[in-house]
Amino acid sequence: MAACTGRPYSGAVRWVEHLHLTEPLICYQGAQVRAADGSLLLDHGIPHELAMEVVHFCRERRLHLNAYRDDRLLVEHDTPDGRAYARHSGLETHVVSDLDLAMGPTSPKLVIVAAEEVVEALLPEVRERWRGRLFVATSLPTYLEMTMPGAHKGTALEFLAGYLQVPREQVVAAGDGRNDRPMLEWAGLAVAVEGAPAEVLEVADRVIGPPGTGGVAELLESL
Repeated sequence: MAACTGRPYSGAVRWVEHLHLTEPLICYQGAQVRAADGSLLLDHGIPHELAMEVVHFCRERRLHLNAYRDDRLLVEHDTPDGRAYARHSGLETHVVSDLDLAMGPTSPKLVIVAAEEVVEALLPEVRERWRGRLFVATSLPTYLEMTMPGAHKGTALEFLAGYLQVPREQVVAAGDGRNDRPMLEWAGLAVAVEGAPAEVLEVADRVIGPPGTGGVAELLESL
């Protein structure tokens, strides 16, 4: 069993260790696949020039934006949205004066953090603005996440299955966010969580109970 998460590696590895998972970890929305020792197996980052387009977009609209470099969370402003994200992700926030200078040649993903209604309004605009240049989805309702078009959970899962020599028809994937749809579309058995967005439920072969009801445990037992 392997974890496939939108979280940065540094925010996901403690959960991987807690669950005693030993397979490689898909993180940063599928932009990276990391071995058990943290070494990179796959890395598809957003080029700096393209990332800066998003930075300027957020500056103009006074939106909170997260960027990453060497598994460090970078922000230009200390905001309530940013602090809430950092607490949820278990990360330390590094406030920088200018993301243009602080980011590296690539960034694994960018995340706009805002109220749910703001994210829902932004989603179609951001998808259209960077159509074909960025993959845009939500994970939690307040996170609008961006990676490269070929860097999502679906392509990462395909890479990992090949790496582990597991046939596609034997791959089971479970998820509840828009960012999970490509993963569910690729898996041999697609399992959505009750309450997931319609675009996730429509590609599912099976639906399990919501968090806290033992749905994942029942799924594993059934397999």
